[in-house]
Amino acid sequence: MASSKQSSQVLAFLLLLISCLVSTATSASTMQCHDEDQAALLAISDAMGNSPYHFASWTPDTFCCDWSDVDCDAATGRVVGLSVSGDGNLTSASIPDAIANLTSLRNLTLRHLPGLTGDIPNSLSRLADLAFLTISYTGVSGPVPSFLSELANLVSLDLSFNSLTGAIPASLADLTSLSTIDLSRNKLDGPIPATLLSKCSGGEVVELYLSKNNFSGGIPAEFAGVNFTRLDLSRNSLTGDASAVLGKGKPLQYLDLSRNDLHFSLTGVELPEEVSFVDLSHNAIRGRVPAQVASLSNLQLFNVSYNRLCGVVPTGGVMARFDAYSYQHNKCLCGTPLPACHRYGLF
Repeated sequence: MASSKQSSQVLAFLLLLISCLVSTATSASTMQCHDEDQAALLAISDAMGNSPYHFASWTPDTFCCDWSDVDCDAATGRVVGLSVSGDGNLTSASIPDAIANLTSLRNLTLRHLPGLTGDIPNSLSRLADLAFLTISYTGVSGPVPSFLSELANLVSLDLSFNSLTGAIPASLADLTSLSTIDLSRNKLDGPIPATLLSKCSGGEVVELYLSKNNFSGGIPAEFAGVNFTRLDLSRNSLTGDASAVLGKGKPLQYLDLSRNDLHFSLTGVELPEEVSFVDLSHNAIRGRVPAQVASLSNLQLFNVSYNRLCGVVPTGGVMARFDAYSYQHNKCLCGTPLPACHRYGLF
């Protein structure tokens, strides 16, 4: 009797297992991407030249959620991610308008595609759910499009290492979810919009990278109230006072303002306690190196070379980490690791 009962239980378990497997298979088949998403992806493949490096798996007889570079939402089966990168064989293609037909897209990455050229198309404004947009290391040119301010859910914008020209649209400052902007290594010019990243919701920490462009004017005074963790404005033509982005209590960890034309006194300026990287080299900064620098335990790089600083270099704490290169070509800085101060009559 017991054996019969056990056999019945085993049979019942097997039937339940088979039922679950069938249900899972059925569910999986219904979770494949929608026809319109598949059609859009095939159109993207055609427009980008059907590169075998990326699109070998993109065939009409398979489900697009199984294709490389494509991510689907597990609950809806809609395409939410597209990432095409590292293809030097792509030649003379523009960003396909068909991308805009992926209406549930949240993450779009087009990276290391030197053959991708032309403007960023206005059609991308239809991607209302887009949170992460990366178009980087390409031949894309034209302006930073103003329609980006219509993408209310945008969290991260990376348009670095392209050939973009013109000014940053002031309307980008209206995006309250945007917390990371990288426009470095382009040909952008004009002033930095005063309220850029200042409306980020809830005082969230933000990152801004604008290095190696042709930006001019001052660093916006409004930046004093922005919670930057990383700020890189290096290799531009910025002028004036940069002390507003410094100060104790700020969350800043990385600061590069090198190779501009900044004029302000470093005397009395306090640096954020958690900062690990500070490059202020190749400017016109005057005053002294603050003694507080020695107490910044996280500081790994400190470079104030090629400025107009004077006085004794602080000692103790972390100062032994920095050699003469960090201070060279200043007006009259002295003391370890530089020559003794008596040569300037300071002692």
